[in-house]
Amino acid sequence: MNGLLWIAQLILAGVFLLVGVSKIVAYEKLVKVLEARSKTGPIGMSRGQAAVVGLLEIAGALGVIIPAYLGTPYFFVLLAAGGLALLMVAAGIYHLLRQESAAPSVALFLLALFIIVGRWPR
Repeated sequence: MNGLLWIAQLILAGVFLLVGVSKIVAYEKLVKVLEARSKTGPIGMSRGQAAVVGLLEIAGALGVIIPAYLGTPYFFVLLAAGGLALLMVAAGIYHLLRQESAAPSVALFLLALFIIVGRWPR
């Protein structure tokens, strides 16, 4: 079970690290791609808001991985995974309001929930 949890943590961290960095570094390109794909027009998120969300995603990604390497208790992993899960709830609502698919947000929420349940102290 520990190996499966590590795989889930690495996948979750990788996805959020990639997406968070892209929201900070390549905001204009990301907006062009999303607005071209969307039927509802502008994304409704300023560069500052995207940077804050990107920083939260990067912090959560690092929080899911780094505490375990430092030998600290899994409390910080639980906290980071919980933060990412809440972020995905907000992202799911955002996408549903824009009449887009919320499936990626739901999948990442479930992955974060799996990590929370698996790392919960017994």
